[in-house]
Amino acid sequence: MIHQTRTKVKDVLAENKEGQEILVWGWIRSSRFSKALGFIQINDGSSFESLQLVIDLNKMVVNKSELLTGSCIKVSGKVVESQGGNQDWELQTSRIEVVGVADNTYPLQKKRHRFEFLREIPHLRTKSNTFLAVFKVRNRLSKAIHDFFQEKGFLYVHAPILTVNDCEGGGEAFQATNLNLDEINGTVDYSNDFFKQKVFLTVSGQLEAEPFALSHGEVYTFGPTFRADPSDTPRHAAEFWMIEPEMAFYDFEDLRLLIQEFIKSITLTIKEECQAELAFLKKFVEPELDARFDAILDHDFTSITFEEAVDILNKSGKKFENKAVWGEDLGIEHERYLVDEHFGKPIFITDYPENFKSFYMRLNDDKKSVACLDLLVPGIGEIITGSQREERYDMLQSRLQSKGLEVELYQWYLETRRWGSAPHSGFGLGLERILMYLTGMKNIKDVIPFPRAGRKLY
Repeated sequence: MIHQTRTKVKDVLAENKEGQEILVWGWIRSSRFSKALGFIQINDGSSFESLQLVIDLNKMVVNKSELLTGSCIKVSGKVVESQGGNQDWELQTSRIEVVGVADNTYPLQKKRHRFEFLREIPHLRTKSNTFLAVFKVRNRLSKAIHDFFQEKGFLYVHAPILTVNDCEGGGEAFQATNLNLDEINGTVDYSNDFFKQKVFLTVSGQLEAEPFALSHGEVYTFGPTFRADPSDTPRHAAEFWMIEPEMAFYDFEDLRLLIQEFIKSITLTIKEECQAELAFLKKFVEPELDARFDAILDHDFTSITFEEAVDILNKSGKKFENKAVWGEDLGIEHERYLVDEHFGKPIFITDYPENFKSFYMRLNDDKKSVACLDLLVPGIGEIITGSQREERYDMLQSRLQSKGLEVELYQWYLETRRWGSAPHSGFGLGLERILMYLTGMKNIKDVIPFPRAGRKLY
């Protein structure tokens, strides 16, 4: 028996295989039949576009009841020039084998479904056109991120998932234990736990990346992070992916320039290499998607201080639910006004008040603000937070104490400033936030394969 090699749909569509007899596998996206002809759209996941199969019903007998949306089929035929205008090539079918039937109970029979419905079936929503597009963009975006840093000589560091440190100091970390919680009554004895102390899922890989920056120069982490944040909004999730570069010898301006270059680079890659996916998302999800790309690619990012932002907000004449004041963080309503209405393009807000910012951010000479920045983009708000890190041992120790954190737990971190300290900076980008921006998706749960956000797990 001769084994016939499978040809991927993307190769049929991209290459001139006219006249070749090939074998393809895939899932039916749609099917329709007339008296003499059958037309089936098949997709194997290798491309966003589907391949059209043409069946001569005078020459082939098929079971139409099995050739329904969702069914998996194995098809042989000849590649011919397409008679339609949607693709260059189609398959003149000679043989169809139904491998896995999807009957009329298959939940994705309709062409369009509400995202709320699809969130209830994340194990099936990947088969829909929207999520085929979103996760292909996510894949290419992830590669673009790695490419950017690798081409600049950054070292990729795998930060630990389990930690005793809450990097942000917000107390929103998930605790990890191997104790039998059903048997605990009263005070927990952590001497019986695996690590003999409280341990949490990481909220950030930053603290562990900094020692590598202070030995390897430029590094980045790219991995899952976890926040036990009760906020049930379209922008929050309990598990998400973070990109966190740390760079030795970078001052605040070096940091700002790197962020702008980074965001422009990955945005341009998606624009150039995900055209089919973006065309679909523009048509069905976000009609103004082109404007989002233009906002990043056509402008340098404006930079204003926190103090200037408060002044703009208070002079805007717009009624906000909460007034913007020095010493209190900006709300999403403030961010969205600044970036959507006032500037209409990405902006940096810098030099936030030190009282509500993290302990590791470098204290400015005015003693009331820190050398930090947030990058805001239209339609989303904040996607990046970064800062020059506090490299002075005494100042870092004082900041830890002022935030009420246990200095003993951070002693190893302090020691990175004790021997050979150097100026350094870093930032964190939430993968899902930038993906929402680039795809036009409105809810973070719709850009994560299996969202963890206070709902049942799959």
